[in-house]
Amino acid sequence: MAEQLALRPAGRYNRSLDPMAQTQKSRREMLEQFVAQKPADAFARYGLALECVKLGDDSAAEIHFRKLIETNSLYVAGYFQFGQLLSRLGRLDEARKTLSDGIVVAQKTGDIHARDEMQAALTLLR
Repeated sequence: MAEQLALRPAGRYNRSLDPMAQTQKSRREMLEQFVAQKPADAFARYGLALECVKLGDDSAAEIHFRKLIETNSLYVAGYFQFGQLLSRLGRLDEARKTLSDGIVVAQKTGDIHARDEMQAALTLLR
């Protein structure tokens, strides 16, 4: 059986692939592509901001969180995550303002759980 397989000519599905020729995009690159195609897509922008945080690129994360809130002011999770980033960076006044704004938006949209989370985070910053 192995001899038969060895004698078989390479079909169009049996070609060996050069792993170096296959470049797989990183999660960040894929998210950047999504955002470039649809800049107002809140979910993609939020995902990209979180990915930047995860990778330690705080300045890019800040840019994406600001753009997210600017273009999708009702995207509640953005306020919470951005507030946490600002807090971690020691920018406490900005973090308090972001969380306070997020609490108002969460209340307006009826997202009580997010409101309570942001209120708890804000209390810890006082």
